[in-house]
Amino acid sequence: MANKSLFQSITSVLPRATVVNEAGGPAYKMSAKHALAQMAATGTFGNVYYASAQNQLDAMRKLIDEIDDNEFLAKLAVYSRERAYMKDMPAALLVVLSTRDTKLMHQVFDRVADNGRVLRTVFQMTRSGQFGRKGLSSSLQRAFQRWLNDASVGKLLSASIGNDPSLRDILRMARPTPKDDARRALFGWLTDKPVEKWAPATADHLPSTVQSLVAYRAADTAEAQTLIAGDLQVRWDLLADAAKGPLVWKAIARQMGPQALRMNLNTLLRHDAFKKPGILGFAGTDNAMIDYVASQLADRDAITRSRQFPYQFLAAYMNASDEVPSKIKTALHDAAEIACGNVPKLPGPVIIGLDTSGSMGCAVTGNRAGRSGRGGGTSKMRCVDVAALFAAAILRRNPDSVVVPFDTQAYKVKVDPSDSILSLSGRLSKYGGGGTDCSLPFVEANTRYAKQAFAGIVLISDNESWITNRRAYSYGQNGATGVMTEWEKFKKTQRGLGISDPKLVCIDIQPYGTSQAPEREDILNIGGFSDAVFNVVSSFLVNDASRFVREVESVEL
Repeated sequence: MANKSLFQSITSVLPRATVVNEAGGPAYKMSAKHALAQMAATGTFGNVYYASAQNQLDAMRKLIDEIDDNEFLAKLAVYSRERAYMKDMPAALLVVLSTRDTKLMHQVFDRVADNGRVLRTVFQMTRSGQFGRKGLSSSLQRAFQRWLNDASVGKLLSASIGNDPSLRDILRMARPTPKDDARRALFGWLTDKPVEKWAPATADHLPSTVQSLVAYRAADTAEAQTLIAGDLQVRWDLLADAAKGPLVWKAIARQMGPQALRMNLNTLLRHDAFKKPGILGFAGTDNAMIDYVASQLADRDAITRSRQFPYQFLAAYMNASDEVPSKIKTALHDAAEIACGNVPKLPGPVIIGLDTSGSMGCAVTGNRAGRSGRGGGTSKMRCVDVAALFAAAILRRNPDSVVVPFDTQAYKVKVDPSDSILSLSGRLSKYGGGGTDCSLPFVEANTRYAKQAFAGIVLISDNESWITNRRAYSYGQNGATGVMTEWEKFKKTQRGLGISDPKLVCIDIQPYGTSQAPEREDILNIGGFSDAVFNVVSSFLVNDASRFVREVESVEL
């Protein structure tokens, strides 16, 4: 008889690992389209645990060179912006399109550059020379001109917030021809030109919103500013620099939408918006303002209507100062609970493998440290925080599921039903911190939970598995990864329990381009940390044939 350990039946379905990942372990290389899609959904051009910002840029350019499908690039740019809510990656893809297919670039320009920040990023990336040019081509210049002439007054005012590059820089290089005197006056005001240079337009041609903003900034007292701010519908940032004290900041707070409030709790705290006026200035607690902010944050109808997911509320909670009123923090907990209702219910319980290894401790959007070495715009939200929140949200909507935190060992978790979603995710994120063995949740599924039926396994990780408890590197049988070896065992066990078609979903929240399981009918690899991930996972588990790349290709241009 032949060697049974070498020729046992399971090895016939185990694909050999094809590459070594950044951590030194065996892995499967994704196709160029899949790797680029994963990068577009997770990449931020920041330094992550196993790759620098320059590595990401180089990898992106290399992948793009391998893809001779400009329509896919256009759809991916739209997907990255509209469904994955990324900013830098879609801008980079738009600049690439400007050098490869100007018709497609024009077709998606306004959907990708849907606000001033992304527009300024496109401009910055173009001038950097990293994608083949250092200036605006005539075609790209026309796209900027169209955007500037078609944008609403509010959109242009919002675009004027920020520098390096500023909107003034863009206007001076794009050189749009104003469509009327109102737009001519507005362009003149935005570029700080003297009024006489606006001719034939005059200051009277400025839109009423801009005239009110000018009056607000010129007002001598907080009371006068407050009266103007009450009717001024502009981004709060445009009012902040000139605000004359807490009274004005209270008016600004009431002009903010729920998202702006959620993101600027510390700003309001710093400017005493939660205090009430007294004899010696602003002191004591302004309960009315605190109640207002709390009610806006946890507005059930607004959260349900906008389909917000728990991620945004965890970010706000983690970044909130200790001095932010407890009622507002409680409102963030309540809002996250409401947002859990927007997470799709899965067709059955799943095993949730939660990677809590050391590499998951890096900032999910990368380290933005500058030359000084300081964090700069580095997010407090770590990969493990996002992964734990995903696990907690799936668990909350599918309570018969099982979560298995792991690094080089699997951890036992006892879920407290009374835990809020934010408390549960915070508790889950505290496990581990060592090396990575992505096969461990599968081992637990095949041993501890072998008698329970599951719709599949959801692995949430950066996929940098490199070690097992059995050998130095995480090879399974026949040169496959440990994940694939255990996955085949899991499928066999589940079929014995009546689950005919279990599925494996690997959610990757870092842009490394390799996976622990190859893409095939029973396996989905998806990148990202937006609400789009939940929807794709749910569709896949209910036997929708859609894959991540096909999800991108389904975008209509």
